[in-house]
Amino acid sequence: MKLHTERPDQPVVPGTGAAPMPAGASDVAMLMLRLAVGLILAGAGAQKLFGWFGGSGPDATAAGFAQLGYDPALFYAVLAGASEFLGGLGLAVGLLTPLAAAASIGVMINAMEIAPHFSLWSSTGPAFSYPMLLAVGAFTIAAVGPGRLSLDVPFPWRDGGWGPAGFALLLGCAGAAIVLALR
Repeated sequence: MKLHTERPDQPVVPGTGAAPMPAGASDVAMLMLRLAVGLILAGAGAQKLFGWFGGSGPDATAAGFAQLGYDPALFYAVLAGASEFLGGLGLAVGLLTPLAAAASIGVMINAMEIAPHFSLWSSTGPAFSYPMLLAVGAFTIAAVGPGRLSLDVPFPWRDGGWGPAGFALLLGCAGAAIVLALR
């Protein structure tokens, strides 16, 4: 492993007095994970909120939510769409990562709650594995941190840890519990 030495032509990391290390394989891998999880979530949210990517838009999504027992259905449809869209975009660009992960985890817990009506792997409808994988991906991003190739570079949660991971998991679970209790 090469040690990074300070060079006068490199900017100093704010607050540390140290020159930044170049992006490594783990930063690129985290960028790829963030883009995959984040853009999938953002796309699903855009389907609900705007009808993009073949989505049904808020009114038809609300009708589906009403069948699942969410009342008021339009409120919960927009809440789910906004959580997916904004949480997904936050994860993709690495901005406010613990909060973005919390929003993503919370909405995916709600999706998993309705998925037990289906199998882990299903060819006939939604499977439990899809929201579970996205929730675990969001948690992993918070735990490992978004890395150097993110907008969170100047913040302490850039490198993850128990604090950002615990925050994302607890807030996501709390949000999901509130929604499930009130629906």
